[in-house]
Amino acid sequence: MPILRQHLPGLLLVLTLALASLYAAGLPWFSQLGLSALTIAIVGGMVLGNTLYPVLAQHSHVGVSFAKGRILRLGIILFGFKLTFQDIAAVGISGILIDACVLTSTFLFAFWLGHKKMGMDEQSVILIGAGSSICGAAAVLATEPVIKAHAEKVAVAVATVVVFGTLAMFLYPLLFSLVSALGVSEFAYGVFAGSTVHEVAQAVAAGRAVSEHAATSAVITKMIRVMMLAPFLVILSGWLAQRHQAGGKAKRPITIPWFALGFLAMAGFNSLHWLPHALVAQLIALDNLLLAMAMGALGLTTHLSAIRQAGSKPLILATALFAWLLIGGTLINGGISYLLHQL
Repeated sequence: MPILRQHLPGLLLVLTLALASLYAAGLPWFSQLGLSALTIAIVGGMVLGNTLYPVLAQHSHVGVSFAKGRILRLGIILFGFKLTFQDIAAVGISGILIDACVLTSTFLFAFWLGHKKMGMDEQSVILIGAGSSICGAAAVLATEPVIKAHAEKVAVAVATVVVFGTLAMFLYPLLFSLVSALGVSEFAYGVFAGSTVHEVAQAVAAGRAVSEHAATSAVITKMIRVMMLAPFLVILSGWLAQRHQAGGKAKRPITIPWFALGFLAMAGFNSLHWLPHALVAQLIALDNLLLAMAMGALGLTTHLSAIRQAGSKPLILATALFAWLLIGGTLINGGISYLLHQL
């Protein structure tokens, strides 16, 4: 079939890259650093994309583009099998409110500082803001189709997630050792880590460095934050359409990210526990593979020269957001916990 022949070379390339990334992510050195398969895939893709891929692009670009589009959306939908609505009950209303406040304040701060004050382009600010405020590379990937961002901007946003999420993973346990004498519980520390650390793997590592109890509350809080990805994308699409029209331009239709709604639907279905655990585990493994393929495809089409042209502003913005997650996140966690305790 002609269509299959067009897609196959590129799909085999990103599949090979994804499998290698999944294997590398399971090695002790990478897992201790909290580097997920998604991060390794985009880095590996960028290495190939700026060396060997230009030679292969003529025969591979159709399949690579398919991975960046259709496979990415399918991966976001299947991401819902990592969540259940029962996770929400495990940390209570305080965890939900904390996550919502951290997400909203971080993204609005990113847009105000990056776009209004620093003059950065809107796409870069939205991607970096989404990655910092929600769930790292997965949020950047999910936001990219909504705003139709360039691959280079996606790569820059993912790079900021890697740098500051890794820093948080090592810094947070040290901070806990300083404040534990003040009566901060391991559970509260886990909620703080889950509500402010960028990637899921990094939040788990930051929690496990203190205790398994802290790791449990960290991952549950983090997954609730992940669940907020779908409503975030819908609101973002409506907000962008409204701003487009208010700017005197032709009316821009609201882009409903159906893959985000599918993500929520899968989480809801998973909450019913109708599928055997073994099958859910296989679906999660498939999802990890699909997202790694999409991330590898983005890396293949990312040019280092374009990243260099982005300059220092993305790093400065990401640094400011990390400071807000650390300081503002502490205030939000403490303030909401105190208010709910008084009620």
